[in-house]
Amino acid sequence: MTVFKEQVAVVTGSSSGIGKAIALQLAAQGAKLCLLGRNLDTLLAIARSALGTSPQVLSYQVDLSLDEDIQKLSRNLAEDFGHVDLLIHSAGVISLGEVKTARVEDFDWQYRTNVRAPYVLTQTLLPMLIPHQGQIVFINSSAGLTAKAGLGQYAATKHALKAIADSLRAEVNPLGVRVLSVFPGRTASSMQASIYEMEGKTYNPDRLLQPEDIAATVINALSLPRTAEVTDIQVRPFLKS
Repeated sequence: MTVFKEQVAVVTGSSSGIGKAIALQLAAQGAKLCLLGRNLDTLLAIARSALGTSPQVLSYQVDLSLDEDIQKLSRNLAEDFGHVDLLIHSAGVISLGEVKTARVEDFDWQYRTNVRAPYVLTQTLLPMLIPHQGQIVFINSSAGLTAKAGLGQYAATKHALKAIADSLRAEVNPLGVRVLSVFPGRTASSMQASIYEMEGKTYNPDRLLQPEDIAATVINALSLPRTAEVTDIQVRPFLKS
């Protein structure tokens, strides 16, 4: 399939998990990929896998918490591709802790990565997205809808990310840009494995959502005709008895 043939897709957090799965599925449908992450070696390995189907794949080592890295990325994208059709926000971090004991420094770290970074990156790339009536995807979390004990800081950043997506959608829909928020439940990944370890629980990835499940959901929504827009998707693990 070549639904996204020649479209330029920027994918944050593409070195692992959901971001990696989305990038590979977009490549399989003919998209050009801009892979963003902190580990260049990992990105290059994924790029080699994607080049079998994608016409062009470039990897950018970026720390999205640094404004100067985002500005440099914008210049590189303008030079390398000229425009952007798809912007997928999949990068994120998490720290557990109750409100009475959680460090404020951990809150600041999560805010900078989960909220400020996608906000600044979106703002920076909109001039390249709007003329092509692009699409923007925010990979949020089930915590972005319901906050549970020990997740106050993380949930707050995800609630904020939903607010940004909702406001952005109202602003750019009249310009032909679609905005999607996805709220996955627990998804098998290295991050989820570390969460289970922090919780003192046994990690069984086969009982969780798979990154490919979320990627398939996103690809389906992005592929819809322009007569429709999916705004919010909740996906949860389906545990068989």
